[in-house]
Order: sequence, then C-alpha cells, then structure tokens
Amino acid sequence: MRWALLTAASLPFLGCVSYQAAERNPAAEQQVNQCWKQKRRGQVTEATSCFVALTTSKDAYLRAEGQWGLKNFTGANDQFKEAVKQHPQNPQVKVRWGRLFLERFNKEEAGTLFGEALELDKDNPEAILGQAWVASEGFDKMAVELAGKALKLRENYPEAHELLAKLALEDSNPKKAREEADLAIAQDAESLDAMAIHLTIDLLDDKKSSPWREKILAINPRYGRAWSMAAESFIHNRRYEEGIALYKQAIELDPGYLEAYSELGVNLMRLARETEARAALEHAYQNGYRNAATVNSLTLIDSYKNFITYKHDRYTLRLHKKEAELLRPYMEEQMEKIFASYDKRYGFTLKEHVQVEVYPDHEDFAVRAIGIPGLGALGVTFGSIVAMDSPSGRKPGTFHWASTLWHEMSHVYSLTATNHRTTRWFTEGMAVYEETAASPDWGDRVDMLVLRAIRDKKLLPIAELERGFIRPSYNGQVIVSYFQAGRICNYIEDKWGHDKLLAMMKEFSGPVATDAVVKKVLGIEAVEFDKQFLAWIEKEFKPLADDLENWAKKLSALNKAAALKDWDKVLADGPALRQQYPDYVETGSPYELLAQAHDAKGNKPAAIAELKRYSDVGGRMPETLKKLAAWQVEVGQKKEASVTLDRINLISPVLDEETHSRLAGLWFDQGNYAGAIREYRAVLASKTADPAQARFNLARSLDAAGRLDEAADEVLAALEAAPGFRPAQKLLLELTAKQEARPGRPAPPPN
Repeated sequence: MRWALLTAASLPFLGCVSYQAAERNPAAEQQVNQCWKQKRRGQVTEATSCFVALTTSKDAYLRAEGQWGLKNFTGANDQFKEAVKQHPQNPQVKVRWGRLFLERFNKEEAGTLFGEALELDKDNPEAILGQAWVASEGFDKMAVELAGKALKLRENYPEAHELLAKLALEDSNPKKAREEADLAIAQDAESLDAMAIHLTIDLLDDKKSSPWREKILAINPRYGRAWSMAAESFIHNRRYEEGIALYKQAIELDPGYLEAYSELGVNLMRLARETEARAALEHAYQNGYRNAATVNSLTLIDSYKNFITYKHDRYTLRLHKKEAELLRPYMEEQMEKIFASYDKRYGFTLKEHVQVEVYPDHEDFAVRAIGIPGLGALGVTFGSIVAMDSPSGRKPGTFHWASTLWHEMSHVYSLTATNHRTTRWFTEGMAVYEETAASPDWGDRVDMLVLRAIRDKKLLPIAELERGFIRPSYNGQVIVSYFQAGRICNYIEDKWGHDKLLAMMKEFSGPVATDAVVKKVLGIEAVEFDKQFLAWIEKEFKPLADDLENWAKKLSALNKAAALKDWDKVLADGPALRQQYPDYVETGSPYELLAQAHDAKGNKPAAIAELKRYSDVGGRMPETLKKLAAWQVEVGQKKEASVTLDRINLISPVLDEETHSRLAGLWFDQGNYAGAIREYRAVLASKTADPAQARFNLARSLDAAGRLDEAADEVLAALEAAPGFRPAQKLLLELTAKQEARPGRPAPPPN
C-alpha cells in the first residue's frame, strides 16, 4: 500500500496578521506583518531585529509573535498563555497560538484552540483555515470544505488558495492545483507556496527547467521550503529517490531548515539507507527539531541490533531475532515462488535487490512506514524495500502474511516497470489482483462495507478512483477502493486478457491520465468502461447487497439457534445463508455453524465438507482450521489434513509448536521428508519444552532424506539434552553404521 504523511513541515510561512486587540494598535499590527514578511523574503538579519523588537513589547501577544519568529517556541507558548489572559475575548490570539501548535507537531491542541476561537467568533476565517490545515494532515476530505468556507468569509485570502492548490495536487488534479495557485498569486504577488505548487507540477512532469524556480529565488534566495514541498509531492507519488534529492536541495538553499533534515532522514530510512538517515535525523534532533517521526525513527534504528539479516542473490530478509529461525524458511520459500511467478507474469526479471523487513511489533512497523505509530496497514513498499507486520504482530486469523508479501512484492514490480510513475489505484489494484491469482483463498473476501457501497452506488468512476485512496469521503472508502481497484484488474483480465494489464502498466510509466490510458489500451471511453464494469460487478454482488440487512438478521437468528443447540434449524436454514453470501467467513459464519450441527448429529463427513468449504473460500481462523485437520486425520484423510495444516503456516506459523509437530508427523508418514524437516525445525524454533524429542524426530527425517551427517549431528544434540534417551542412542548406532558403510569411505584400520 502507499501513502505519504503530511507533516507540520508542510505549513507555509505565516502571512499577514490581523491582530484585533481590545485597543487596536495599527502600528503594532504593521510591525508584526513586516517581521513575517521579512522572514518570508529570506531577509534574516532584518527579520531577526524585527522579532527582537517585538519581544520587548508590553503586549504579551506581540512578545509571543517575537519569540515565535526567533524560534523560541517555549517562550512563544508562555507568552501566548499570558496573551489569552490579557485579551480573553480576542479570537485571533487563540488562532495564532493554534498555528504555533500546528507548526510544532501538536495538531490536537491546535484544533482545540481553533475551536475556542470560533466560539468567540463563529465566522473567523483564520480559525476555519486553521481547522482546514488540521484536517489536511489526516487527508480528511473536510480540509477542502473548510478551506472553501474560509474563502467565502474572506474573498481575498491567498493562503486558503495555497492550501486548496496543495490539496488538489495531492488528489492528482494538477489542473485544479494550477488554478488555485494562480488565484493565490493574483492576490499576493509574493505567494511563494503557490509558486512552489507550479514548480512541483513542472518537476513531476519531468520538465528539465521551470521558470518558477527563478521567480521563487528572486523573492527569497533561501526558500528551501519550495523544494521541500516538491519533495513531499514526489514522496506522495512514490518517487522516493527524486524526493530525497529535492530535500537535499532544500537543505542546500536553507541549511537551517530542520524540517527538511527530518523528512530527508525519514525517507532515507524508508530506502534502508540507515547511516545517512541517522545523520540527518540526529542533526534535526540535536538542533531541537524533535517531532514524533524524528524521535521514533532514531529509536527504531537503534533497535535494528535486535534483528538478523539473511542475504540472498536477489533479496535480503531482516527478521527479529526472537522469531527469525522460525519465520526464515517460510519467508524464503515464498520469496523464491514470488520471483519465479512475477518474472514471468510481468515480463521482466527484476534487477533491483529487494529487502524485506518483518516487524513483530506493529508500532515499530508503523514507525518504519510513516515515522509515527498508528498505521492501519499490514505492509508498505518503498521502491525495492518492503516492510510488513509479522504474523506474531497481529491477532491470529486477521492477517495472511503470505498474501501480504505477494501484494507488496507486486508493488516492487509495478513501480519498477513504470519508473515509479504508476497511479496509486493501478498499483494497488494489481497487487490485490495478484493475491487471488497466487491462490484463490488468499485474496480478501467481499465484506459488508463493500456490499453497502455497491448497494448505495458509492463506487467511483475509474478516472476518479485515485481520490478514494487519498482523501476518502466516507468511513471505509479506502477499503472499498482497494476492492474496486482489484476487481477492475480482474475485469480487464477477464474481458481483454492479462496482456492488456501489462499494456496499461506501460502507459502509466509517464505522466498520463487514467481516462487516456483506458481509451488507448482498451479502446473505449472511461465513461463506457465504468458502465460495463458496474454491470459486471452488480451482476455478481447486487442481489446480495440489496438483501444484506435481511441476510444479517437471518444469520443472527442462526447463531441463536446454534447457541440453543437447535441443530435441526441450523441444518435447515444454514445452507441457503451460506450460498447467498459465500465470502462471509467471519466468526459465526454459516460454515462453522453447519459444521457444528453436522458434528452434533454424528455426520462427520458432512462436518468436514463444511469446514473444507470454509477453508477453500478463504476462512483464516487457525483454531477452526486445526479442527478441520483433526477431523480429516480422524477419518483417514491424512493428505488433506497436511494441506490444511500447511495453510495455517501461511497465516500464523508462530502460533504453536503443536501444529508444526502434527504437520511434521503427517508429512513424514507420507514420505515428504523435506516438509517434515522444515516442520521439526519449526518445533525447535518454537522453544519446545522437549528439545530432545524434537531433535530425535528431526534426525529421523534427515536420515530418511539421506542426509546422514546432519542426522548424526541432531541425534547427538538430542543425547546432549537427554543422555539416557534410548531411541536416540539406537538411532545413533544405526547412523554410524550407515556412515561407515558409505561407498568410498576408507576401511577402518586393523586392530
């Protein structure tokens, strides 16, 4: 998955101040505005003198502005506290205090102050714009609405146009971004952030030069913020190397621009360039820029001493040492399968060396991804670097780590194939599509959120689908957009073939709109594509979507019947509910209830059949799958039980040693000694309470596979743990005899 975090570094230099004190002081207002204007122009000496003068004022508000301009943020905060006491009815004091908090990484406190300002003046445009900035940091759709509201209250408001231009660019709407930037410049000829938007658009379009560069530097030759804004847009569009280069340019222009050092460090870390990242982050930290991303990223770098790195020809694994031995064989197996599959499916061999990092602590993964805790994603890709949750970092049954790995590795291929230019919806759609292509039970099932979106006609036109990932307009729209993007790729393959997906990928390697790609590759207008796709998707899901609430009521009744052990009712009503919504595999699904009912009635084959359906459609609860495997063994379906237990390894291989031990035994009995070896090693990696037995079993498997020397090592280790273990003693004698009888072994010397 992709997203970029809008940070306080994205805030503009503050524009003109309209200070409305109880006793208006035009001279003071002019002085404040002059200080900030000098700062915006890069006139450091003049601005410093101006702010110093403010700090000597009798008015706490003016002192606060002075301390703020001098970057004495603690002093500014203290003076704002005093200013509120001096001017309790002045909303502007709280607005400015809120902007200080917003600049210094505390959007919650900033939002509170903007709200308090609006209690004093409900139509205060600066407070409303402050709320828009707060909303923008969370990619909230309210940011656009609030900025628009501020403009209605103050027609001549260049900063509001600057924010709208930035939001439009984030929404992949450069036309709208240019229009808003032009409006800002028309109202303020020195609107540097609006000029930075124009510069960014030119750079994103791969223009070798831009007239906006000279225009910006003519006003402020130290305005590194313009290049930092451009860098942020490049990162937002997954063009990490170019973004890093732009952050470096920002620092060259303004060596004191600590926000750029922090963002540079975070993004160097994303590309696993930890030495450079640490240097940039420590520079920011040591000079007082200590936002959450900076502090957390440095802490995470320090924690890498707890990880083990395994290097291969095409990839590197970074696993936490507490689970590295257990996870490694499963991860390596999937990586080899991924390369073999994707090299063929994408039509090229990936040249980049890939690094995959697996985090048992979800918050560490979140810091790795965006610099702060709280990320809801399972995995993230930065070029050829993949970071993801470990199965131990999620509740069992809620996370299929193998499908996540295939998903993220699809991003590596699609980003590489398009030189990091592909649209978000297409790379996410391809990744979702690849999950199901790898195995039908891997892809996410259609959930109630998606069904309601289909029922309520909330699916976006393909030309606007990007917006569903970036600035959702309702709760859950990002999830719906993932589903829609994946099904669009399924639909294209179904109707036009896989080659058309590759052709679209090729087209997305340049700055081109989705509707143009649809027209060129598929030969129809985007509007017609939407019509055909919706008909295709509604044919499968609309009947269920329209009856969803009724279905849910019936399922609730079925669960109540099961709780009362009314198995006849479960058996009578369950099949229709299961057939109506086959993708529903959550707790209390018809599959599980029917299996319970059949088991209670003594019909084990029917119970097994229900849980087999559950597994095949994508049910992931390990305990349910373990029950299925136990039943399969009970009726002699050992091969089927092996498949069921092995599927748990792709969901939660760190669950318990019992599952690994049972699977090892099944595979040994079937002659799959390689599988048995892997699983007995997993038992040992699970820190079993009986290592002697586990090593003995591993030795037997190695012996059966013809790996005599390794078997001897393991049986010796078993005897070291339990010297009197007679089966191990016997096996050691057998192994010694086999080793001595090997062809080419020299005869023992005579007595």
